Amino acid sequence: MPGGLAALLDDVAALAKIAAASIDDVGAAAGRAGAKAAGVVIDDTAVTPRYLHGASANRELPMIWAIARGSLRNKLLIILPVALLLSQFLPWLLTPILMLGGTYLAFEGAEKVWEAVSGKDAEKAPVTAPEQGPEAEKKMVSGAIRTDLILSAEIMVISLNEVADQPFVSRAITLAVVALLITALVYGVVALIVKMDDIGLRLAKTRSGAVAGLGRGLVTAMPKVMAVLSTVGIAAMLWVGGHILLVGVDELGWHGLYDVVHHLEEAVHGVAGVGGFLAWLVNTLASALIGLLVGAVVAFVVHQIHKRRAHAAH
Repeated sequence: MPGGLAALLDDVAALAKIAAASIDDVGAAAGRAGAKAAGVVIDDTAVTPRYLHGASANRELPMIWAIARGSLRNKLLIILPVALLLSQFLPWLLTPILMLGGTYLAFEGAEKVWEAVSGKDAEKAPVTAPEQGPEAEKKMVSGAIRTDLILSAEIMVISLNEVADQPFVSRAITLAVVALLITALVYGVVALIVKMDDIGLRLAKTRSGAVAGLGRGLVTAMPKVMAVLSTVGIAAMLWVGGHILLVGVDELGWHGLYDVVHHLEEAVHGVAGVGGFLAWLVNTLASALIGLLVGAVVAFVVHQIHKRRAHAAH
């Protein structure tokens, strides 16, 4: 019996070592996957505050929490099972689906650019979501969750590519960890950004000297920061949408466009000191231009369809 107990304990210890190694593997894989998706995480963080523009201070955190919950549902209940099943049985479908999402992002970004250029955005009444009522707030949250679905899909697909050689269960666990960590990171940062002016106001009222001055500075600066972030969010939609399309057409076998961008990157990569940055900038600008062009075409078609329907209705 003592010998049997010792053997059992040895087996338990061996299983514990295997489990620990598996956890380490999942952690390492999640780290690699998250690092690869870092660019999209930044875009997600920049895009989201745009949907809170105009909301009253007391509704900002509830709206962020609602968007974060929607984002987690997107990742865990929609994207994760679909991505796993497709990667297991129909891996060739992942790229076209991702490109549809990229096209939608490009369309949204181009719409915002058109509104800014044409002045239609300025013509809209500057009414906040609470003054419009709960339905308007719900619409803003829904819009943010729809956009998040596409950004989250790219994050999860990028992450999936990093663990494609792992067993099915390991892939599922790694993607779930990435989903949880990235959602917490993105919406934690978003909450901090949108509440920074409130933090500054509290510092200005309850502190003195340099700390109070810092608080007043935050209050003054945050409206400008939010406006900049809103612009960055629009640019991010075009950049991410265009990049999805650029990489997607290359993966589908149409290499010409990607090769042109790649040659432009190589042309500036050798510049001493700033070559890496210039190569990134070339890729980013090319992706944004592609996103703007594709988005403009889609927006034109959508507007024509709406006009025809409106004309037919009259």
